[in-house]
Amino acid sequence: MGKKRKTSEINSSSMADIAFLLLIFFLVTTSMSTSTGLSRRLPQPLPPDMKIPPVDVNKRNIFVVKINSQNQLLVQGQEMSVKELRAKAKEFIQNEANDPSLPVKTMVNIPLLGNIEITKEHVISLQNDVDTQYQAYIEVQNELVAAYNELRNEISKQKFGKNFADLDKDQSKAVQDVYPQKISEAEPKNYGGVKNGTN
Repeated sequence: MGKKRKTSEINSSSMADIAFLLLIFFLVTTSMSTSTGLSRRLPQPLPPDMKIPPVDVNKRNIFVVKINSQNQLLVQGQEMSVKELRAKAKEFIQNEANDPSLPVKTMVNIPLLGNIEITKEHVISLQNDVDTQYQAYIEVQNELVAAYNELRNEISKQKFGKNFADLDKDQSKAVQDVYPQKISEAEPKNYGGVKNGTN
């Protein structure tokens, strides 16, 4: 009967050192992209004796959406359900009938679409209470984004015969110029209940 050969074990005591050195090597040699954030330049501070000029804001261009601490919705000063929000936002963004109580329409020339009237200065102001539930906030935000998406799909089908998602780069840019997404999210405040009144 022959003797079994003993297999020699590989010395793995230095494997941790090798792994650590490889990690250091990749950390040192890998370049990180630094241009992924939003670049913001703060304005220069005003002199202490200088008065701040009043800002002329056309209120008809602002669509105010508030969510209170009970997750109730107040849209343009009126109580509303989340299900009604999308249609109301579309009506505001589009202002199809050029209603004087809705955003001002401006004639602009858009490549591929020509001269077209759009609500260039419109803004949707989304404000929530500090105690608003995250899920309620997301539902409201989704409805506002969906309003833009539906309007973009409608004009895409009308002008190019396909959905917004299927447009090429230039067509997509043209549609976005007609319906630019302008949702301004304010810092949470203590608005309380809708029925008790809001600020």
